[in-house]
Amino acid sequence: MSMSTMDLIKSRRNIKAFKPDPIDEGALMSWLEAASFAPNHRGNEPWELLRIGPETRAKLKHKSDFWGAPVVLALLSKPGATGIERDENVMAAACFAQNFQLAAHAAGVGTFWSSIGGLPHNRELLGVSEGYEVIGVFGIGYPAEVPAAKPRTPIGEKIQTLP
Repeated sequence: MSMSTMDLIKSRRNIKAFKPDPIDEGALMSWLEAASFAPNHRGNEPWELLRIGPETRAKLKHKSDFWGAPVVLALLSKPGATGIERDENVMAAACFAQNFQLAAHAAGVGTFWSSIGGLPHNRELLGVSEGYEVIGVFGIGYPAEVPAAKPRTPIGEKIQTLP
């Protein structure tokens, strides 16, 4: 039974406990392919991915080892020629991340989004070139448990109408 888009968005969670079950490579590639349809300025597709192997993963020293996720990926955003282009690239790569998380979630797979890759020593460890931004390091796997939704501020409180 497939979820509606609204239910899919509202039920996605940041997972902090994964089963050790492997992720099918073909499925992973299909979610990444779907993610690549994210909006991006001038069609420049500013995202790049790093698959984190066991040795690099250990060196990252994440406090929970990405909660036992069987797959770990880093998402990078390419540099821009100007400040605004850099910002546009980061925004597009964040859209890629959301698309990826929703595609995986639709298949019953969870994700954990960490900012650990942005730390200077981890950028070096990952071999991130100058000008690139680390959007996140993602643990990916089947959830062992799914946390409850955290309360959200009513959206009406976040809308300002301009004259």
